Order: sequence, then structure tokens, then C-alpha cells
Amino acid sequence: MRVFRLFLVLAILVGLTACSPVAGPPPSAGEAPAQEAAAPQKLVVYSSVDEENAKKILDVFTQQTGIDVEMVFLSSGPALSRIEAESSRPQADVWFGAPNENHIVAKERGLTQPYIPPSAADLADNFKDPEGYWHAFYTNPLGFGIHKENLAARGAPVPTSWASLTDPAYEGLIQMPSPQSSGTAFAIVMTLIQIYGEDGAFEYMKELNKNVQTYTQSGTAPSKALAIGEATIAIQFTPAFLKLVDEGFPVELVFPEEGVGFEAAAVSIIKDAPHLDAAKALVDWITSKEGQQTIVDAKTYFFPVRGDVSAGEGLPSLSDIKLIDYDREEAAANKERLVERWVTEVLGQ
Repeated sequence: MRVFRLFLVLAILVGLTACSPVAGPPPSAGEAPAQEAAAPQKLVVYSSVDEENAKKILDVFTQQTGIDVEMVFLSSGPALSRIEAESSRPQADVWFGAPNENHIVAKERGLTQPYIPPSAADLADNFKDPEGYWHAFYTNPLGFGIHKENLAARGAPVPTSWASLTDPAYEGLIQMPSPQSSGTAFAIVMTLIQIYGEDGAFEYMKELNKNVQTYTQSGTAPSKALAIGEATIAIQFTPAFLKLVDEGFPVELVFPEEGVGFEAAAVSIIKDAPHLDAAKALVDWITSKEGQQTIVDAKTYFFPVRGDVSAGEGLPSLSDIKLIDYDREEAAANKERLVERWVTEVLGQ
């Protein structure tokens, strides 16, 4: 019986030894132990750029950096509200897009953090926060879209200035958005105030009103009317005009000589971002020459903010367009009053 038990113990020990992993030879001198491949970096982006264009841009970012991007589309107001609601435990790393005045609000509320990318020195002062809380990465100037065939049939010249739009030759030919419903239209009002002063701007708009065919609810509706020939002159931000030109419509883009207002879409890093290094990499890339060129190559029809990147063949660089800026906070504080004045004095004349 004792012999049987001895054999049983030996059998168990042999079985355990066979199942145990065999230790490999120790690493030779100077040889690091093998490590698992590093997991790809991740970045969570709240995007206020339209989904189609944001995907075009961010897909190239992933291709060039290897950083996986999870994108959630949110328009400006909901994005700001969500970032604020999540401030005690941020769920995203970057706010991508929305006009820069929204990023100014986010900074003031302590929702974002500063970071100055290497390319910050290549951006004009009006396209970056001096402390690094936000950086613009594209801009949309206002402009006139002209239906060349309609205008030629009317025998009217191509308008080259805001002042020229009051010419009776353009009676019933112009579409522009209404300040009652459109942020684009309010940007037009603020641009005219910078050019003519407030009272002068309203006198101008009364004259312009005589030539306006329709005030649209949407800021992009005039370009749609231009495409089908319903409007001969459309006033709004330029991306839709550039797209029509690219698609072969008989459309010409004009920047009035007095200057134009613009919107500048910005990027901010959210305070306590979970993936801070990846967030910094996006800001570095989108403000670099390579990132700015992607905006052009992807046919977003946005104007890059770097002076060394062209918006496309035949288009002027930003340095060749007279841009008119204004105090965004002051504009917001006076918006209700100015819109009411527009309704009374321009529509109600």
C-alpha cells in the first residue's frame, strides 16, 4: 500500500510539471524584455463642423497620425451645453468647429484649457486666442454670388461693392437671409455697421431693400436659389458659392471692395481632457500647413486661415481679401435691439 501511494504522488508531481509553463532563457545583456504592442491612441471630438466635412478632415488626421477619432456631431449651442454639463467628468477631448465667439464663451466659463501649438505664430491675431485657449482653423468670408447668365440677360454690370448693390439695375434680383432668423444675416448687418456706422448702415439697408427679391429664413438658402436661377445675386458666406463654381454652375464669386465680415471656426481643448496628448496632436495638425492643405484638398470649400495655403485655383488668399472684424461680445449684447431696428426701419419702411 505504501508503494502504491508513493507511485501516486510521483505521478501527480510529473503531471503538474508537464502542465507548468517552461521558462525561456533570460534576456541577454542589453536586451529589453518583449512588450505587447501599444494600443492605438484615441480621441473623442465634439464636432460643430457639418458631419460630411468633419469626417473628410478627421479621416485624414487619423491616416496621418494613427490616432483613432470618435466624433459626435453637435451644433454650437448643444455642444457648449453638453461640455458644461460634463465639466466635472469630461467625456470628450476637443471641441472642433463653431464660430470663435462660442469658444470665447467656453473659455470664460472655465470649460477649456490653454495650449499653444508650434504653428500658432503662423496665424493672424484675429484667428487665435492670445493665451492659447482656441485657434481658428478655417474661415468663411461673406461674399456675393452672381448668376452670370441671368445678369448678362438683364444687361446689368457685375457688382463690385456694397454700394453698387443699391443700383436700380438690380431691382428684384437680390436674395439674402433675414436677420430675424439667420446668424449669417446678422453678420451682414454687423459688417455694414463697421463700414457705414450704425445709422449709415440702416440708411444703406433701406436703399438695398428696394432691390431685394426675398429675405430667406436660412443663411444658405440664397445660394440654392442662385443655383436654379431664381436669384441673380445672393449674399451669404462663401462655401456654397465655391461649390457651385466647382460643379460648373454659371456662378461667379465677388468680394466687395469695402470689405466683408467673416466667421472663423475654432478648435479648443476641453479642460481635463481624458486624452490630452491626442488632443494636442489634433490642434498641432489642423493648424499646420499639412492640416490646412487637407481642408482644401478635401473640398470642404472653407478658406484656410494660414496665409501660405491657397483656398484653391483662381481664388484669392485671405491676405488679398479685405476682412472686417467686429466685437463679437458687443454684437451679441446688441443683437435684439439691432434686429428690432431692422424690422422697423427696413422691412417696415
